[in-house]
Amino acid sequence: MPLDTIIDLDKIAVFQKNQLILSQVSLQIERGEFCYLIGRTGSGKSSLMKILYADLPMVEGEARVAGFNLHELKEKQIPFLRRKIGIVFQDFQLLNDRSIKENLLFVMRATGWRDKIAMEERLEDVLEKVSLQTKSFKMPHQLSGGEQQRVVIARALINDPDIILADEPTGNLDPETSLGIMELLREISKTGRAILMATHDYTLFQKFPGRIFRCEAGKVVDLNPDYYQNKEEEVKEEK
Repeated sequence: MPLDTIIDLDKIAVFQKNQLILSQVSLQIERGEFCYLIGRTGSGKSSLMKILYADLPMVEGEARVAGFNLHELKEKQIPFLRRKIGIVFQDFQLLNDRSIKENLLFVMRATGWRDKIAMEERLEDVLEKVSLQTKSFKMPHQLSGGEQQRVVIARALINDPDIILADEPTGNLDPETSLGIMELLREISKTGRAILMATHDYTLFQKFPGRIFRCEAGKVVDLNPDYYQNKEEEVKEEK
């Protein structure tokens, strides 16, 4: 695997509950690349992401993610892989019974942070990156949807990951808020992190160009970023 390739899949198969979802998946993503993953609901987008962070087992093919060989990955190594990967969910998955600060500290403790001073410094740093440094004391329900998604991105950045996997991060947001989240993700990619984002919103491709992978008929196809321009009917069908 070349030095700058952070995700390298070679003819992998993706199973969900013993059902083959995707087969012969081969793709490479470099550091700093911004990539989209598209396809109908149920086409395998989320399942492919779960393979990357070892939530689904590698059964067939070869895969290296952030320097880890997924085929040979032992269970005790999974937490170390996940420290290299930041995950952004559509539905936030924040802990609603504690403040934003406590949400982030919970993740830090769970991933091995012990030094309280270092934890406070890192906390302030990631909240500043997402422009929420004044909101750490608030509860999730006191924030807007866009602010909650920024917290989720801060959480994903906690361990300074090599990869951000974003599963429909703008799916529950209005267009203006979505634009802010996309600008933030784009800035993160410029720091050398690879970003793979599952989305149904094809309008993003013109404003934020990137490579596009499509899950279709059990395969993953690498498309030209301009492929969907002026194809309004196909966009409507996808939604």
